[in-house]
Amino acid sequence: MKRVTGVGGIFFKSGDPEKLYQWYEKHLGVHRGPDGSGATFEWRETDDPDKKEMTVWSIFPRGTKYFEPSNSAFMINYRVTDLDELLEKLKKEGVQIDPHREDYDYGRFAWIMDPDGNRIEFVGAPKEQTP
Repeated sequence: MKRVTGVGGIFFKSGDPEKLYQWYEKHLGVHRGPDGSGATFEWRETDDPDKKEMTVWSIFPRGTKYFEPSNSAFMINYRVTDLDELLEKLKKEGVQIDPHREDYDYGRFAWIMDPDGNRIEFVGAPKEQTP
């Protein structure tokens, strides 16, 4: 079983997200989407070049609770093929798993903690598309 297949998102905290977004836009050309919530980088699957995917890049306010219980200033979202199978394997390996799940039409989400206390987010295919 392949565990992580790619990076789905990069999230980090800032004391002034708006100012930092403007800096990234001006100096690096990283532009937010129309809703202002972050940037997306589109790419294609290696095995299926007709399939478009994306990596999300977003800045959160320093006080966000979304990264909790981690105190880290960043969180990485990893793409996975079979979220349920991966979580079961990680549980057996003693990895700290957050019991909270979120399911949307564009993906299923779960979280774990690494040994340094960094929160890691996984995104898998929506339930009807899970292999």
